[in-house]
Parts: sequence; C-alpha cells; structure tokens
Amino acid sequence: MKLGDNIQTADWKKEKHAPVIEAPDVVTAGEPFTVKLSIGKEIPHPNTTAHHINWIELYFKPEGDKFIYQVGHFDFVAHGAAVQGADSGPVWTHPVTECSVTVKGAGTLIATALCNIHGLWENSHELKVE
Repeated sequence: MKLGDNIQTADWKKEKHAPVIEAPDVVTAGEPFTVKLSIGKEIPHPNTTAHHINWIELYFKPEGDKFIYQVGHFDFVAHGAAVQGADSGPVWTHPVTECSVTVKGAGTLIATALCNIHGLWENSHELKVE
C-alpha cells in the first residue's frame, strides 16, 4: 500500500475537506508572495472536538524537478475540548493560515490537510513565473 493511494481529492467548491489554495497565478522570480490556505471556504467544515481539521501542509514542486519541497506545516490544536467536556472549552482554532513564499521558477503548490474523521485530502495550484 502507498500513502498516495489514500489521499483524496475534490473540488473545494463542492467538498468541505479539500484544501483551498489562494495564491497568484503568476509571480515574479525571487519576489515574495502570499499563499493563503484554508478548509471549508464554500462549504463550512465542522470545528468540534469530535470532528475537525488537525493540520494543513504546503509543498512546492518546481517545474521539471523530480522532488517536492515542504514549505510549511500548520497545526490547529484547539477544538473546544475542556475538562468540563467536549465543545465546552474556551478556545477553537480555525483551519486558515497564510505564509509568504519566494520561488525561483514555475511549479505547483500542493496542499494537504488531515480531517480527524475523513482522512487526508489534497489540492494543487499551478504557478507561472515572469
């Protein structure tokens, strides 16, 4: 069995688990740009003690390169848990994050996200460089 055989994909406009990558389509080589990652942009994902997004990871695969490179790993660890019981806690994190990225050339941004109930999901975004 391979890990890739267990990664699910879908259009984030129709599936609440698919990571959303918001980034420019064209960037300038060597210039920073912002990448926003989220889950549940069109269809809200539950954010409860029992059902939540654990983390989102961002990777970059340069055009023509054999390997991908990890850009960041973003944990969301507060889901309303407390001593008093599930969903009674004082704080929740939401699966939304941003990072600043610089690339040398064109390639693909790849995001993966883990739902504690529905597994691993991925999405991608092509980047062109001027």
